[in-house]
Amino acid sequence: MGAIIPAILPTSREDLDARLLRLNGVTDEVQIDIVDGRFVTPASWPYTPGTGLSVDDPLPELGSFRFEVDLMVEEPEKVIGMWIAAGAVRITVHAEASRRLSQIIDDFQRTYGHDKGFTPNLLSLGIAINAATDMSLVEPFLDRCDYVQFMGIARIGKQGEPFDSRVLPKIQAFHRKYPNIPIQIDGGVSQQTAPGLLRAGASRLVVGSALWRAPNLKEELQSLEDLTHSYGLYT
Repeated sequence: MGAIIPAILPTSREDLDARLLRLNGVTDEVQIDIVDGRFVTPASWPYTPGTGLSVDDPLPELGSFRFEVDLMVEEPEKVIGMWIAAGAVRITVHAEASRRLSQIIDDFQRTYGHDKGFTPNLLSLGIAINAATDMSLVEPFLDRCDYVQFMGIARIGKQGEPFDSRVLPKIQAFHRKYPNIPIQIDGGVSQQTAPGLLRAGASRLVVGSALWRAPNLKEELQSLEDLTHSYGLYT
Protein backbone atom coordinates (compact mmCIF):
# COMPACT_ATOMS: atom_id res chain seq x y z
CA MET A 1 0.00 0.00 0.00
CA GLY A 2 1.55 3.24 -1.15
CA ALA A 3 1.85 6.57 0.63
CA ILE A 4 0.94 8.68 -2.44
CA ILE A 5 -2.45 8.07 -4.06
CA PRO A 6 -3.49 9.95 -7.21
CA ALA A 7 -7.04 11.30 -7.09
CA ILE A 8 -9.39 11.54 -10.06
CA LEU A 9 -12.50 13.73 -10.01
CA PRO A 10 -14.12 12.46 -13.22
CA THR A 11 -16.51 14.55 -15.26
CA SER A 12 -17.54 11.48 -17.29
CA ARG A 13 -16.71 7.83 -17.79
CA GLU A 14 -14.57 8.87 -20.76
CA ASP A 15 -12.66 11.33 -18.57
CA LEU A 16 -12.07 8.57 -16.01
CA ASP A 17 -10.80 6.22 -18.72
CA ALA A 18 -8.43 8.86 -20.10
CA ARG A 19 -6.94 9.70 -16.72
CA LEU A 20 -6.49 6.05 -15.81
CA LEU A 21 -4.67 5.57 -19.09
CA ARG A 22 -2.19 8.27 -18.04
CA LEU A 23 -1.67 6.54 -14.68
CA ASN A 24 -1.28 3.04 -16.07
CA GLY A 25 2.22 1.80 -15.32
CA VAL A 26 2.87 4.79 -13.05
CA THR A 27 0.93 3.69 -9.96
CA ASP A 28 -1.28 0.81 -8.89
CA GLU A 29 -3.55 2.77 -6.51
CA VAL A 30 -6.13 5.39 -7.41
CA GLN A 31 -8.79 7.29 -5.51
CA ILE A 32 -11.94 8.22 -7.43
CA ASP A 33 -13.78 11.22 -6.00
CA ILE A 34 -17.55 10.81 -6.23
CA VAL A 35 -19.67 13.96 -5.77
CA ASP A 36 -23.46 13.77 -5.87
CA GLY A 37 -24.18 17.49 -6.24
CA ARG A 38 -26.21 17.43 -3.02
CA PHE A 39 -23.72 16.97 -0.19
CA VAL A 40 -21.32 19.20 -2.11
CA THR A 41 -21.34 20.63 -5.64
CA PRO A 42 -20.80 20.40 -8.54
CA ALA A 43 -21.67 16.81 -9.29
CA SER A 44 -19.08 14.44 -10.76
CA TRP A 45 -19.51 11.23 -12.72
CA PRO A 46 -21.73 9.24 -12.39
CA TYR A 47 -23.99 11.99 -10.98
CA THR A 48 -23.37 14.44 -13.82
CA PRO A 49 -26.53 15.62 -15.62
CA GLY A 50 -27.79 13.16 -18.18
CA THR A 51 -25.65 10.33 -16.87
CA GLY A 52 -27.92 8.66 -14.31
CA LEU A 53 -26.42 6.91 -11.31
CA SER A 54 -25.15 3.62 -12.63
CA VAL A 55 -21.92 1.67 -12.55
CA ASP A 56 -23.10 -1.31 -14.55
CA ASP A 57 -19.64 -2.57 -15.50
CA PRO A 58 -16.56 -3.12 -13.35
CA LEU A 59 -14.31 -0.12 -12.92
CA PRO A 60 -12.00 0.27 -15.93
CA GLU A 61 -8.49 -1.23 -15.77
CA LEU A 62 -9.60 -3.20 -12.71
CA GLY A 63 -6.64 -5.56 -12.96
CA SER A 64 -4.17 -2.67 -13.07
CA PHE A 65 -5.33 -0.62 -10.08
CA ARG A 66 -6.59 -0.92 -6.54
CA PHE A 67 -9.47 1.55 -6.37
CA GLU A 68 -10.69 3.54 -3.44
CA VAL A 69 -13.76 5.74 -3.71
CA ASP A 70 -14.29 8.91 -1.73
CA LEU A 71 -18.05 9.14 -1.39
CA MET A 72 -18.89 12.82 -1.08
CA VAL A 73 -22.58 11.95 -1.20
CA GLU A 74 -25.65 12.14 0.97
CA GLU A 75 -26.89 8.76 2.17
CA PRO A 76 -23.69 6.89 1.26
CA GLU A 77 -25.24 3.68 2.55
CA LYS A 78 -27.35 3.55 -0.62
CA VAL A 79 -24.35 3.32 -2.96
CA ILE A 80 -21.57 1.62 -0.99
CA GLY A 81 -22.61 -1.81 -2.30
CA MET A 82 -22.61 -0.59 -5.89
CA TRP A 83 -19.02 0.62 -5.67
CA ILE A 84 -17.78 -2.52 -3.96
CA ALA A 85 -19.46 -4.59 -6.67
CA ALA A 86 -17.68 -2.43 -9.26
CA GLY A 87 -14.31 -3.28 -7.70
CA ALA A 88 -13.52 -0.66 -5.03
CA VAL A 89 -11.46 -1.99 -2.13
CA ARG A 90 -11.34 1.16 0.03
CA ILE A 91 -14.51 3.08 0.84
CA THR A 92 -14.41 6.54 2.41
CA VAL A 93 -17.60 8.06 3.83
CA HIS A 94 -17.85 11.60 5.14
CA ALA A 95 -18.82 12.13 8.75
CA GLU A 96 -20.83 15.24 7.88
CA ALA A 97 -22.85 13.48 5.16
CA SER A 98 -24.94 11.21 7.34
CA ARG A 99 -26.36 10.95 10.84
CA ARG A 100 -26.36 7.18 10.46
CA LEU A 101 -22.62 6.50 10.64
CA SER A 102 -23.01 3.84 13.29
CA GLN A 103 -25.63 2.01 11.23
CA ILE A 104 -23.54 2.36 8.08
CA ILE A 105 -20.55 0.75 9.81
CA ASP A 106 -22.73 -2.00 11.31
CA ASP A 107 -24.25 -2.78 7.92
CA PHE A 108 -20.81 -2.77 6.30
CA GLN A 109 -19.50 -5.26 8.84
CA ARG A 110 -22.56 -7.46 8.59
CA THR A 111 -22.80 -7.45 4.79
CA TYR A 112 -19.12 -7.93 4.01
CA GLY A 113 -17.94 -9.75 7.11
CA HIS A 114 -15.56 -6.87 7.75
CA ASP A 115 -13.91 -6.16 11.07
CA LYS A 116 -11.46 -3.33 11.66
CA GLY A 117 -8.00 -4.29 10.44
CA PHE A 118 -9.14 -7.62 8.99
CA THR A 119 -7.69 -8.22 5.50
CA PRO A 120 -7.28 -4.45 4.85
CA ASN A 121 -5.87 -5.15 1.38
CA LEU A 122 -9.21 -6.69 0.40
CA LEU A 123 -11.67 -4.19 1.84
CA SER A 124 -11.29 -1.15 4.10
CA LEU A 125 -13.67 1.47 5.45
CA GLY A 126 -12.56 4.97 6.39
CA ILE A 127 -14.23 8.11 7.70
CA ALA A 128 -13.45 11.55 6.28
CA ILE A 129 -13.74 14.75 8.28
CA ASN A 130 -13.62 18.38 7.20
CA ALA A 131 -10.98 20.79 8.49
CA ALA A 132 -13.62 22.80 10.37
CA THR A 133 -15.35 19.81 11.99
CA ASP A 134 -14.74 18.85 15.61
CA MET A 135 -13.10 15.46 16.06
CA SER A 136 -15.81 14.43 18.51
CA LEU A 137 -17.98 13.62 15.50
CA VAL A 138 -15.81 10.64 14.51
CA GLU A 139 -14.30 9.54 17.81
CA PRO A 140 -17.19 7.19 18.70
CA PHE A 141 -16.46 5.16 15.54
CA LEU A 142 -12.67 4.90 15.61
CA ASP A 143 -12.72 1.38 17.01
CA ARG A 144 -14.67 0.25 13.94
CA CYS A 145 -13.03 2.06 11.03
CA ASP A 146 -9.70 1.36 9.31
CA TYR A 147 -8.47 4.93 8.79
CA VAL A 148 -9.42 8.59 9.06
CA GLN A 149 -9.19 10.95 6.12
CA PHE A 150 -8.67 14.61 6.93
CA MET A 151 -9.75 17.08 4.28
CA GLY A 152 -7.05 19.65 3.58
CA ILE A 153 -9.27 22.18 1.83
CA ALA A 154 -12.21 24.24 3.06
CA ARG A 155 -14.41 23.64 0.00
CA ILE A 156 -14.39 19.92 -0.72
CA GLY A 157 -15.54 18.30 -3.96
CA LYS A 158 -13.23 20.39 -6.16
CA GLN A 159 -9.61 19.99 -7.14
CA GLY A 160 -7.23 22.94 -7.12
CA GLU A 161 -8.62 24.56 -3.97
CA PRO A 162 -6.10 26.27 -1.63
CA PHE A 163 -4.67 24.31 1.27
CA ASP A 164 -6.43 24.93 4.61
CA SER A 165 -3.73 25.10 7.28
CA ARG A 166 -6.29 24.50 10.03
CA VAL A 167 -5.92 20.81 9.30
CA LEU A 168 -2.30 20.63 10.55
CA PRO A 169 -2.93 21.04 14.31
CA LYS A 170 -5.92 18.71 14.00
CA ILE A 171 -3.75 15.98 12.49
CA GLN A 172 -1.10 16.53 15.15
CA ALA A 173 -3.62 16.30 17.98
CA PHE A 174 -5.30 13.26 16.48
CA HIS A 175 -2.00 11.46 15.91
CA ARG A 176 -0.89 12.10 19.49
CA LYS A 177 -4.18 10.76 20.86
CA TYR A 178 -4.61 7.85 18.41
CA PRO A 179 -1.10 6.96 17.19
CA ASN A 180 -2.14 3.59 15.75
CA ILE A 181 -4.92 4.84 13.49
CA PRO A 182 -3.74 5.50 9.90
CA ILE A 183 -4.25 9.07 8.74
CA GLN A 184 -4.67 10.08 5.13
CA ILE A 185 -5.06 13.62 3.89
CA ASP A 186 -7.00 14.64 0.81
CA GLY A 187 -7.02 18.13 -0.67
CA GLY A 188 -4.30 20.72 -1.05
CA VAL A 189 -1.47 18.18 -1.08
CA SER A 190 1.61 19.34 -2.98
CA GLN A 191 5.40 19.49 -2.75
CA GLN A 192 4.97 22.55 -0.55
CA THR A 193 2.39 21.16 1.90
CA ALA A 194 3.43 17.50 2.05
CA PRO A 195 6.36 17.92 4.50
CA GLY A 196 4.18 19.60 7.11
CA LEU A 197 1.48 16.96 6.71
CA LEU A 198 3.98 14.13 7.10
CA ARG A 199 5.54 15.74 10.18
CA ALA A 200 2.07 16.12 11.67
CA GLY A 201 1.41 12.38 11.37
CA ALA A 202 -0.18 11.71 7.99
CA SER A 203 0.75 8.34 6.49
CA ARG A 204 -1.09 8.56 3.12
CA LEU A 205 -1.34 11.60 0.87
CA VAL A 206 -4.09 11.81 -1.74
CA VAL A 207 -2.93 14.10 -4.54
CA GLY A 208 -5.12 15.64 -7.24
CA SER A 209 -4.35 18.91 -9.00
CA ALA A 210 -0.65 18.91 -8.08
CA LEU A 211 -0.29 15.81 -10.27
CA TRP A 212 -2.67 16.69 -13.09
CA ARG A 213 -1.22 20.18 -13.53
CA ALA A 214 2.41 19.06 -13.33
CA PRO A 215 4.50 19.31 -16.53
CA ASN A 216 5.43 15.66 -16.04
CA LEU A 217 2.95 13.60 -14.02
CA LYS A 218 5.28 10.64 -13.56
CA GLU A 219 8.14 12.78 -12.30
CA GLU A 220 5.86 14.68 -9.92
CA LEU A 221 4.52 11.45 -8.47
CA GLN A 222 8.02 10.05 -8.05
CA SER A 223 9.19 13.23 -6.36
CA LEU A 224 6.33 13.03 -3.86
CA GLU A 225 7.03 9.37 -3.22
CA ASP A 226 10.71 10.15 -2.60
CA LEU A 227 9.61 12.78 -0.11
CA THR A 228 7.55 10.26 1.85
CA HIS A 229 10.56 7.92 1.97
CA SER A 230 12.49 10.59 3.86
CA TYR A 231 9.79 10.33 6.53
CA GLY A 232 10.04 6.55 6.72
CA LEU A 233 7.00 5.74 4.58
CA TYR A 234 7.38 3.04 1.94
CA THR A 235 5.10 0.92 -0.22
